[in-house]
Amino acid sequence: MSDDNSPLGLSAKSKLSAEVTFLMLKGAGYAMVFVLAIWLIIAVIAAIGGALPDRAREAPDPTPWSALEVPALTQTDVV
Repeated sequence: MSDDNSPLGLSAKSKLSAEVTFLMLKGAGYAMVFVLAIWLIIAVIAAIGGALPDRAREAPDPTPWSALEVPALTQTDVV
């Protein structure tokens, strides 16, 4: 008797190739789920932003740091 436990009669090299292919497809599936989840989050945020009234989109930034002005360096300020 042989020690071959493959019900499909595959060689060791074929079994290894099939297992590697399956693992690559499994990883690609995980990546697809991750990318689609990120896309869905961005789409929901964009839909909420699109549903806002125009006045809310044109409002100034409410943070105190939004009005912070940093003076620009001029040629005389440079040593």
